[in-house]
Amino acid sequence: MGACLDIVVLGLSLRSAWGNGHATTYRALLRALEARGDRVLFLERDAPWYANNQDASAELPGRLELYEGVADLKEQHAATIASADLVIVGSYVPDGIEVGAWVQRIATGVVAFYDIDTPVTLAALERGQCRYLRADLIPNYDLYLSFTGGPTLDVLQHRHGAPMAVPLYCSADPDRYFPGSQPPAYDLGYMGTYSDDRQPGIERMLLQPAREWPQGRFVVAGPQYPDTIAWPTNVARVEHLAPSAHRDFYNRQRFTLNVTRADMVAVGWSPSVRLFEAAACATPIVSDPWPGLDALFRRDEEILITATGGEVLPWLRGMPDEQRLRIGEAARRRFLAEHTPAHRAEALHEYFERAAARRRVRPSTRRTAHEHAFVEANDQP
Repeated sequence: MGACLDIVVLGLSLRSAWGNGHATTYRALLRALEARGDRVLFLERDAPWYANNQDASAELPGRLELYEGVADLKEQHAATIASADLVIVGSYVPDGIEVGAWVQRIATGVVAFYDIDTPVTLAALERGQCRYLRADLIPNYDLYLSFTGGPTLDVLQHRHGAPMAVPLYCSADPDRYFPGSQPPAYDLGYMGTYSDDRQPGIERMLLQPAREWPQGRFVVAGPQYPDTIAWPTNVARVEHLAPSAHRDFYNRQRFTLNVTRADMVAVGWSPSVRLFEAAACATPIVSDPWPGLDALFRRDEEILITATGGEVLPWLRGMPDEQRLRIGEAARRRFLAEHTPAHRAEALHEYFERAAARRRVRPSTRRTAHEHAFVEANDQP
């Protein structure tokens, strides 16, 4: 285990998981970093949506501080950011371009961009419509931490000039996600915020099986689904589940469904946090296919994959319980061996050491801590 670090994270939200998967990702990572002895400060823009939809404070690791806007961020937290060993700016941070450029100017430690939406980010950059990252900022991030691995890392380095693009997948806390003894209440469930590109997959793999099997029990949890959806009568709807209720949700399903955003299917190597949560609970996963999925979980042994959805109903109705449970338990073993938050924290420390070594060999053009006070005194918005 390396030296303990002072880390500042500027992220979308830590306090609310409503309508975003960032919060649970940050929480798992921050807990693992704190377990290593790191000191972590999370800075979050005080946005009304997250303020009005907060999870229980017991869910929150690290030290959370809110700021009103960029001017308030600069006034209250410049010195802490300037002196931190590692500063991480996340995707979808409000005014992320201005925040990222400012952090790059004043930070004296390693500066990273954590892209929890890599395919979406790259598509937006191509259109010139990314609100939280500008192409010319990428070469000035010592680390580009990507939710997407595989060939996308080469794109980030060779096309966009990232000095060091590395995967930092999401995870789930094994102390919070584990199998339970309660009997299943549903044959198949799904959890996720509504999106136009995911809905056809939910239609094929959950709603159509529900229509064809009226005796089956199904559930869809997540916000922002339009009123125009015709839900079969055997499909229960839950508007929102707090992270504290996720474990019970998975443990009450015989199978759980994973459906992936179109941008992430196209590039592959983009696992959802729901994959790891379900695997940690040993709930058998039914998923759409995408490149890199079988490198994370072995097909038919640790996960069930279908492109058309036609296999779903036979699995639900015909798979012996022994086989079903064996698949879920195998996925949990793989999760514990390779995909826990402790694995992610260890990877982040390794990346930090490599980036810090690169900066020692090729000194950064960013200002020193002694120059920081002058910069702040004369900094213009």
